[in-house]
Amino acid sequence: MNTSRRKVVLITGASSGIGQACAEVLGARGHAVHGTSRHPRADGAHHRMGVLDVTDDDSVRRAVASVLAAEGRLDVVVNSAGFVLSGAVEDVSIDEARRQLDTNFLGVLRVCQAVLPTMRAQRSGLIVNISSMGGAAGLPFQGLYSASKFALEGLTESLRLEVASFGIEATLLQPGDVRTRVRDYRVRAQRSGPGSAYRETFERVMAMVESGEGAGVAPEQVAQKVLSLVERQRVDVRYSVGHLSQRAALVSKRLLPARTFEHIVMALHGLSRR
Repeated sequence: MNTSRRKVVLITGASSGIGQACAEVLGARGHAVHGTSRHPRADGAHHRMGVLDVTDDDSVRRAVASVLAAEGRLDVVVNSAGFVLSGAVEDVSIDEARRQLDTNFLGVLRVCQAVLPTMRAQRSGLIVNISSMGGAAGLPFQGLYSASKFALEGLTESLRLEVASFGIEATLLQPGDVRTRVRDYRVRAQRSGPGSAYRETFERVMAMVESGEGAGVAPEQVAQKVLSLVERQRVDVRYSVGHLSQRAALVSKRLLPARTFEHIVMALHGLSRR
């Protein structure tokens, strides 16, 4: 790669899934990639790994400072760290909800606030926030996960407007089902077990959800989309990636009456009204 086009990239959640795929794909392309995680593995063939816990202010600041010390600049941030909390809204405790929002939403906010002074001084930079199709449509039994992604969508829309005059771009990527280890890391609300009024329906819906995840696109497909954004001059507000049927569903939400779209989502998850 032409060194003038080589970007210094910080990626959160790079120990697995989409974040790891992004680190590998961007690093192989020739960009200077610094992957991060709470418990980082060894450096990859084309990228470094470091410690960054998005729920810890000091950890975020140290990680950003480390990249700047090594590279002298920071061109791109990919906010990929996150997890999925599953359970009926009624069954989710406030502590569980707080942890979901602290990681998926406030974690992104912490990283953005830590990198923006450098990007403003450079008069350039790109922030790619990994959202979800669950950030465009509320998903049954994943209400707090959807809430965290809906919040991320609004934050990014506002951020774009605020930083445009500094030459900084921000964008959202909405993956559908992706074949990652999300099922291994999924957290189920403690009250979703025996005694929950929703237990039978919850288990049936989650079986369908996890089957869909297993048939999702490869994380490298998402990473290739991120790469294309990193190498563009300008980016739009949001992009979707995944199976065509899921991407079409996002379009249908904008075109169909709300109740019709809701009926489709319920049918896809085996739900019905009385």
